[in-house]
Amino acid sequence: MSFDWPTLLPLIFAGLMGFAILIYVILDGFDLGIGILFAAAEGTEQDTMIAAIGPFWDANETWLVLAVGLLLVAFPLAHGTILTALYIPVFVLLVGLILRGVAFDFRAKVPAGRKHRWNRIFFLGSIIASLAQGYMLGVYVLGLDVGPGGMAFGALVALCLAAAYAAMGAAWVIYKTEGDLQKKAVLWLRTTLVLTALGMVAVSLATPFASARIFDKWFVWPAMLYLSPLPILSAVLFLWLWRQTFHLPKPGDRHALLPFLTLAAIFTLGFAGLAWSFYPFVVPDRLTIWQAASAPESLAVILVGTAVVLPIIIFYSFFAYRVFAGKATDLTYD
Repeated sequence: MSFDWPTLLPLIFAGLMGFAILIYVILDGFDLGIGILFAAAEGTEQDTMIAAIGPFWDANETWLVLAVGLLLVAFPLAHGTILTALYIPVFVLLVGLILRGVAFDFRAKVPAGRKHRWNRIFFLGSIIASLAQGYMLGVYVLGLDVGPGGMAFGALVALCLAAAYAAMGAAWVIYKTEGDLQKKAVLWLRTTLVLTALGMVAVSLATPFASARIFDKWFVWPAMLYLSPLPILSAVLFLWLWRQTFHLPKPGDRHALLPFLTLAAIFTLGFAGLAWSFYPFVVPDRLTIWQAASAPESLAVILVGTAVVLPIIIFYSFFAYRVFAGKATDLTYD
């Protein structure tokens, strides 16, 4: 059996890149969200929240490095086009991530009286990084439109993504903590869930009318029928999770991880919808997957390296989450 490798290899790398982005959004989304929720937490609660993400947050960002690396080596034309158009928001994103990293360590080293300053910087870095990611996504959806319309849509998506990250953070706190903080996290989840749902509805309604290409991909028959499970199932999961927030935490802390898994499923459904909206473009309306791809010979070599690196990253992630499973303990630096 022979394969059409020049056609197949770019598809494989597009799938790998999409997979890396989805895992990053889910995993780093909850620790960015916890940083956003710092604004509503007290000092001791902030320590527990840091303990809930301490073993994971560096590893979570590995998926962003992998996604950008795959974009660079597998789709160099797209990498140049995207980063040129989004140079400033990418710079802002990096500033936010740097502030987070610095604050994460410095808050543990400074005298107690100065700790609150680094807590504020941790929140600031988290909200900056989240808004920058959402803005880039909005501009990307519209084909890298950096005009007033594209910027306004980017701002809308930025707010939606920040709310979604905060919801993920609240769900993770529910899973990793107990007592009063866990009960407070349920209230955070209830609030951010409403904001996330409203944001996703607004973005879903605005996107088809902001892009004729996306409108044509969603509102034609029979594509409407085939795609209808995505918004329907997302709405069902939102409503189900909203009802569950009135029964959390449950006796014996049963199903504490379920809110996080439900939000991860919603994110996956949304990502599937975005993937359908973009295909076959890697730069919307400009470059298809095959036009932007490296030479098949180069992709073949890169695929061998990816086949070695990706299982290691997956194994390490599973291992870390298994070792540090359970409730977050008191934060110490001894």
